[in-house]
Amino acid sequence: MLLMSLLNALDVKSCLGLLLIALLIFDFWKSKKAPNFPPGPWSFPFLGNVFIGFDCRVMDEVAAKFGNIFSLRVGYDKIVLVSGYEWVKEVLVTQGDYFLDRIISPPFKEVVQGNGISLSSGYKWRKQRHFTAFHLKAFAEGKNALEHHIQQECINLCQSFEEEQGSPFNPHDILNNASVNVIGCFVFGKRFDDNFTDFQNLLLNSDSMFIENIPQIQFYNAFPGIVKRFYGPHKTALLNYSKLSTFIKKQIEKHKKDWDPFYHRDFIDAYIGEIDKRRKDAEAAFTGDNLACITVDLLKTGTQTMTDTLRGALLLMIKYPNIQNKVQDEIDCVIGKWRQPCLVDRASMPYTDAVLHETQRVSNILPLTAPRLTSRDSILAGYFIPKGTLVICNLSSVLKDPSQWEKPDQFYPGHFLDDQRNFRKREAFYPFSAGKRSCLGEQLARNTLFLFFTSLLQRFSFSVPEGLGPCFKDQEQVKTSQEPSQIFVSLR
Repeated sequence: MLLMSLLNALDVKSCLGLLLIALLIFDFWKSKKAPNFPPGPWSFPFLGNVFIGFDCRVMDEVAAKFGNIFSLRVGYDKIVLVSGYEWVKEVLVTQGDYFLDRIISPPFKEVVQGNGISLSSGYKWRKQRHFTAFHLKAFAEGKNALEHHIQQECINLCQSFEEEQGSPFNPHDILNNASVNVIGCFVFGKRFDDNFTDFQNLLLNSDSMFIENIPQIQFYNAFPGIVKRFYGPHKTALLNYSKLSTFIKKQIEKHKKDWDPFYHRDFIDAYIGEIDKRRKDAEAAFTGDNLACITVDLLKTGTQTMTDTLRGALLLMIKYPNIQNKVQDEIDCVIGKWRQPCLVDRASMPYTDAVLHETQRVSNILPLTAPRLTSRDSILAGYFIPKGTLVICNLSSVLKDPSQWEKPDQFYPGHFLDDQRNFRKREAFYPFSAGKRSCLGEQLARNTLFLFFTSLLQRFSFSVPEGLGPCFKDQEQVKTSQEPSQIFVSLR
């Protein structure tokens, strides 16, 4: 009765005011940080830092104010951002076992369902990754060797570039098709010719599946139950993912019809055989759905990485013609103008190898790691990171850490050359991430980049079309695949 009397005495404004106060108290309680949790910028009630944008430049600005380890809020999820070589290495390598698990972003939860490699965790992830890594290595070293497939694709790539002589063009689609076919040989046992437009379009549209850093997606992650009802980038991403997955499942069914248990033509054949062997090991999840998800993982990550890196290399050769000339001189000296480049040539070409590594450093194709989920309470730089916290590493900050690189903001191949002009490895070279979750196809990507790059520079010189000005303003634009860049090629 007393409560009813109080409610009757309150007008609408008072009720709304009390409701707002109650919600703010709930928000304060829900978003309260653990003791000694990393600091971070002020966040909006209920929303958190959804407006900040997960961009590496923004992350650098926040890190400059709060330090290399800071926190953000998306809805009620607390995210720890880690920058700088010392602490990124601590997360990915030194304490890597505690930061291995994945959380599936709400837009993909309904289609991925914990399958694949990039978004799975635990025993299933270990078994799937080990199997895929083993067959990537076997593909590289077997009788149908990786190098032969890439060399054939180099011939096709150079023919496509030669057809573009005389007119400025954007090389993205040509490079994308070549990259797709390298991975296609491993996965499907065949390349897709230029007339296979359906598959090419699916892969070109797959760029929109990389949507984790789009601001609208931060709203989706914070309020999935609400945002999923509206049209937005998540709808486009899910549609493209579904189309690509459907195409791959059709390829799997074709493989099953003429599958030979004694001869595996490709990764799909090998996986089909493993499904039968692992029927009693349900936790390992060797299933047709998992095969489709792993294939999507390999295609979408491998294709975009190789395409954007090679595209960046060509743009950098245009911006720095003296470096382009030095690479071509080394190619002429070691390989000549007519012999096809081979992987064994790399050991005799330290300058070209250094240029490719420096391209990967400044291109910065993977600026941030996918979110990790801590599997236990951890201490990082004196901060307490509770179990179940999301952690993202800023790989961009590692690749331009002034404590590790002499000229972090410049394109400087000397970073990878010693005093005798021999190639040298660098500990802070993390373009493929590091630790147990580093890129599975790292070696495949490096071999492909070397053969593609040397084949193109052996036959062509690259320049910017007259009157169009520079192809990009700064190093950051090298990695922006969506920005069209017109280039001009001429036979040497």
